[in-house]
Amino acid sequence: MMFEYIGKTRSVPFLSRGILFAVVLALFGCGTHNSTTTTTTPPPQTLQPLANQPTDGAGLAFLLTDGSVMFQGKNLSDWSKLTPDEFGNYAKGTWSPVASLPAGYAPQYFASAVLANGRVVIVGGEYNNGNFVLTNQAAIYDPLADTWTPLAPPVGWDYIGDSPSAVLPNGQFLVGRKLDMQMAVLDPATLQWTAAGSADKSDFNAEEGWTLLPDGSLLTVDVKNAPNSERYISSIGTWISAGSTIVDLHLPGSGCLVYGGGCYNPPGEVGPAVLRPDGTVFATGAKSTAGPGHTAVYIPPTVPTGAGTWTAGPDFPNNDNAGDSFAVLLPSGNVLVEGNSGTLYEFDGQKFISGSQVAPGSSLLVLPSADVIVGGATVQISPAAGNPLASWSPAITTFPASVTRGATYSVSGTQFNGLSQAAGFGDENETATNYPLVRITNQATGHVFYARTHDHSTMAVATGGLIVSTNFDVPSGMETGASSLQVVANGIASVGVNITVN
Repeated sequence: MMFEYIGKTRSVPFLSRGILFAVVLALFGCGTHNSTTTTTTPPPQTLQPLANQPTDGAGLAFLLTDGSVMFQGKNLSDWSKLTPDEFGNYAKGTWSPVASLPAGYAPQYFASAVLANGRVVIVGGEYNNGNFVLTNQAAIYDPLADTWTPLAPPVGWDYIGDSPSAVLPNGQFLVGRKLDMQMAVLDPATLQWTAAGSADKSDFNAEEGWTLLPDGSLLTVDVKNAPNSERYISSIGTWISAGSTIVDLHLPGSGCLVYGGGCYNPPGEVGPAVLRPDGTVFATGAKSTAGPGHTAVYIPPTVPTGAGTWTAGPDFPNNDNAGDSFAVLLPSGNVLVEGNSGTLYEFDGQKFISGSQVAPGSSLLVLPSADVIVGGATVQISPAAGNPLASWSPAITTFPASVTRGATYSVSGTQFNGLSQAAGFGDENETATNYPLVRITNQATGHVFYARTHDHSTMAVATGGLIVSTNFDVPSGMETGASSLQVVANGIASVGVNITVN
């Protein structure tokens, strides 16, 4: 359904008002890829409903570093977790409840991330308990203790709401205050906020999303000052121009939304922007006129302070658009975008391939199995289609040949964080998966175990030949004997290495 209020139209998922959506999806597959285009297109995939379903629906999803997936329930403060079966099959996985948010905090449309230490952080909320308030409440989830702990906001931030955010390559969590140009970084170790420089920002942070680039900068498509775009250089705390997007990607806003601090005049909406394996960013737009939403492709500069260049991409079919909607990078290199109509579109580097309908607002997430899971009242999963290039895979260089159950070890190699954040949603609901998972398969039984990863050496993307590392905890209950260990990032797995589990 569409929930309309003054100056803004928002696609509201089922959990915002307790409406149960039936989710139907048939993804169009993506074929063998070169650096920019799909060479073949397999037939549409068949979506499977999960054998088991959550008791309170499944909204926004986060991939935890132990391979499970945590979903927000329709009551907004409650959460549940999907764990794959013994063979790593998510379609046959089981659900279990996890801790609820602190009393009084039931947010919708917020800043969020899975941190390098494996915890989940959510900050703000455009709505809280169903009311438009731009809350400044926040909380952090510890999966080991199964607890949410309240998190104080940055000093002086009375209102946060639906703000842009990203985990920087150094692991710090950066948030932009919605109502102005202020920014703050959270240190995951101390849980303390520090003001971040935001010099030369063209406009305020409202309704803008951030895409992490391989050079560590953040790309944003301006909404208030469309069609301008900017890049944030965190090392100097400065924004620089990234040029014009050529086509207008934003939906103009109007009117006044009343909240505790006064009147908020929304500048409009924009769609998700996703970094692709070839280094370009595919940016999608909301509907700015009576026609379709536009798209644009960004080519980053070859020098750190360059602007880069933009070219116009394909318009959405059937006058559709992707203002405030989900998109994910498929392991094949194609970008799957959910239109505001609920139609799924796959961008193959040149054109859109239209797929089937989902309920508008259904969440999308790529799993370690390379499948796509779609949240809703009925959770469904699409088997993976298309193969990544071998050069996109993580590669293990140093690992323990023998491990003991319950102990912690380190594994090193290249491209452990994948080539992209691999997820987007306009300006909030950030569910990036640019961190390594460790999957151990017992060679005798074929049973799959995910070893919780934490304290990754970097949260950068597309790190190339740089040696990076992560720590992993061998599950205390896993099977012993000869096993294969893989590192998985964004649904792409490394070649396995042989280990012995004691």
